[in-house]
Amino acid sequence: METKVKICGITNLDDALAAVEAGADALGFMLYEASPRCVSIEAAQAIAAKLPPHILRVGVFVNPEPELVMLAMRRCDLSLLQFHGNETPDFCTQFGVMSMKAFRIKDADSLNQLSDFPTDAFLLDSFVAGKQGGTGEKFNWELAVEAKKFGKPIFLAGGLTPQNVAEAVRQVQPFGVDVSSGVEASPGKKDHDKVRAFIQAVRSVQ
Repeated sequence: METKVKICGITNLDDALAAVEAGADALGFMLYEASPRCVSIEAAQAIAAKLPPHILRVGVFVNPEPELVMLAMRRCDLSLLQFHGNETPDFCTQFGVMSMKAFRIKDADSLNQLSDFPTDAFLLDSFVAGKQGGTGEKFNWELAVEAKKFGKPIFLAGGLTPQNVAEAVRQVQPFGVDVSSGVEASPGKKDHDKVRAFIQAVRSVQ
């Protein structure tokens, strides 16, 4: 099965369309004000309206109010909700669309919490103290392999780049890979050459 590619931290239409043209399967909109890649619901809506229907539109949230999630779903036609904070299992699954819980993986004990969440997928990111994600740090991929025993699709994130993603796909064989800072020119602005190189590297393993 072809590994899905999610380009996260999309803030503008040029980057979104370049990612789509390069072969991305999903685009992530960071709907969290403290993120350097934060995008308003209005801006995300304008970008989402120009995307082909087959592209997954992912709303990324950190401890949001339910009203914000529902507004973003309605305005941006979100097909997947990604939660990066301290949300409960019930919170993540209450909205009636696919959901994915992100976990910051520090060690083997970090995997214990996965079984509590009946979300449709898990995203595994690196643990960096005080940061919710987007750190560009990688973690021990053997733990990602171990996480597959929970029976849910795994999106691998954390420190992925065009240089290392092929090895990550070979080693972990995840359902999908997720990249933000690894294909940026600066926070919130993608380097289109890096985006293309990243997706080509993923596809080279298929």
